[in-house]
Amino acid sequence: MRADIPGVDMGGEDRADRTVPDERAGRAAGHEAVVIESLIKRYGEMVAVDGLSLRIPRGEVLGLLGPNGSGKTTTINCLLQLLTYDRGKIQVFGKPMTATSYDLKRRIGVVPQEVAVFDELTVAQNVDAFCALYVKNRAERRRLVEQAIAFVELEKFTKFKPKKLSGGLLRRLNIACGIAHAPELIILDEPTVAVDPQSRNAILDGIKKLNKQGATIIYTSHYMEEVEQLCDRIVIMDAGRRVASGTADELKAMIGTGERIRVEVVSPVSLDEEHLEHLRRLEHVRTVSYEASELLVECSSGAHNLSDVLEALTRAGVTCGRITSEPPTLNDVFLEITGRALRDEAA
Repeated sequence: MRADIPGVDMGGEDRADRTVPDERAGRAAGHEAVVIESLIKRYGEMVAVDGLSLRIPRGEVLGLLGPNGSGKTTTINCLLQLLTYDRGKIQVFGKPMTATSYDLKRRIGVVPQEVAVFDELTVAQNVDAFCALYVKNRAERRRLVEQAIAFVELEKFTKFKPKKLSGGLLRRLNIACGIAHAPELIILDEPTVAVDPQSRNAILDGIKKLNKQGATIIYTSHYMEEVEQLCDRIVIMDAGRRVASGTADELKAMIGTGERIRVEVVSPVSLDEEHLEHLRRLEHVRTVSYEASELLVECSSGAHNLSDVLEALTRAGVTCGRITSEPPTLNDVFLEITGRALRDEAA
């Protein structure tokens, strides 16, 4: 993706909420793109969002994660005023967000998970149709449509209808339709689902460019590497509540999971239980397993885990082959906090 999208120039709630204090949260409302206070949304007896409060500074890329049924989609729909809610306040760019806040809605772009385009229209006509919802001046709209198409690199496909596009190109069209009116707040819901690696990289690069141009972005994904690559801050929701938030590194530091050390054992041919028990007694070692000549040691936090493990193996007369050390991942964070792996939720 390339070129610039014009007009994007900014000048008690939670159970076991493991949130890192952020000085940005103390800024005045005028410096925040979104403020949600004590939001509650019920469907009959079911509480979908349970007292959620959230502040998103302007220019931030926020990763919003949660298992299915966590309340993140409901929260987004309440923010967009697609759903009414039982209690709470929502502000966008310092103003109350209501169903009739058309001036604010003009400043928001949404890229839904499901591709939402008109099958009977061409690429150019689709982007124009969505842009026309917000921009009535034809000359201005033509300029915006051309730049949105160039941004997602679909210039060669302007006369194609959606059925002629690959999955990756359809995703790019979906993005162009959502950003053509140059929104300042962009909500992207799983924008890289089922796309090829080339299209995924193009989409991620485009999102980075949008943010550099000043857009505030709310990003949902089941791909943790994308979230870590893109997001300044991550909020994890579960059962309608925010259960953790912080940068990727801050979230990893919250949990007990540390590095995973994998060791190829050359000799002896097999480790006995005495070897394994000795490793289990090391400080910061959580679990030890051994199978098919591979030793796996899972550690908690600690600065010298690898050296301690190797020293213990050397003292025991174990000859090691390949050794790898894997740091904790965001999926480890998600699994420990919610009890589920995020990738499992994508199935």
